[in-house]
Amino acid sequence: MPENTTPMQQPATTPAAQPDPRSPLVFDLRELGRRAGSLREYRRRVPAPANLGLDVIGVPVGAPLDLELRLESVTEGVLVTGTVAAPLTGQCGRCLDPVSDELEVDVCELFAYAHSATDTTTEQDEVYRVDGELLDVEPVVRDAVVLALPWTPLCRPDCAGLCPDCGQRLDDLPAGHAHETIDPRWAALAALTEDSTTDGTTADGTSRTTKE
Repeated sequence: MPENTTPMQQPATTPAAQPDPRSPLVFDLRELGRRAGSLREYRRRVPAPANLGLDVIGVPVGAPLDLELRLESVTEGVLVTGTVAAPLTGQCGRCLDPVSDELEVDVCELFAYAHSATDTTTEQDEVYRVDGELLDVEPVVRDAVVLALPWTPLCRPDCAGLCPDCGQRLDDLPAGHAHETIDPRWAALAALTEDSTTDGTTADGTSRTTKE
C-alpha cells in the first residue's frame, strides 16, 4: 500500500484584532510622529469599558473615566505616562453592604515599535506593541485599574461584619450579641429527652403514671 505523502494541514491562525480608530481609548500616532522626544498630551473623559474590575468591586460600565495621558516618542516605541481616575462601586467584603469610592492610578507603559530591539527580544505578552499608526490604551488602563483595586473592599475600616449565626450586621446589634450554641452530641440527647417527655415516658423508657 503506497505511503500517504500528503502534507499535514496546519491549523489556521486567527489574526490579531485591529484597534478601532473610533474608540476613545485609541490614539492616532500620526499626530505624534516617530522623532525621539516628540510628545503629545491628552485629556479625555470616556465611558468605561466592560469588565473593568473584580467580582466584588469595579468601575461600572459606561461610568466616566478621566484620562490625563502623555504620549512620548522614544527610540524603542511610544512611552505612555499619566493618570486614570474613575468611580468605583461594589460590596463590602464583611457585611455585603454597597460600597462606593473613587480611584486614581498612575500609568507608565512602553509600547514597542515593530522590529525594535525591545520587540525582538521580548515575548509577545511581556510588552505592549504599537499597531501601525494606532495606539490602544485600553489594556494599559485595565491593568492599572484592576491591579489597584482592593481584594476585600470595606464600607469602613472598622466594619464588624455579619453575625455567623443569624447573618445580621453586627454593627446594628446590641453589644454582647451572641447565640447559645449546643454541642451536636448533646443536642441529639436533648431531642430524645424532649420526645420522651411528650409521649408520656421518662428518659429511662419507663411509663409515667399520674395520680388522680
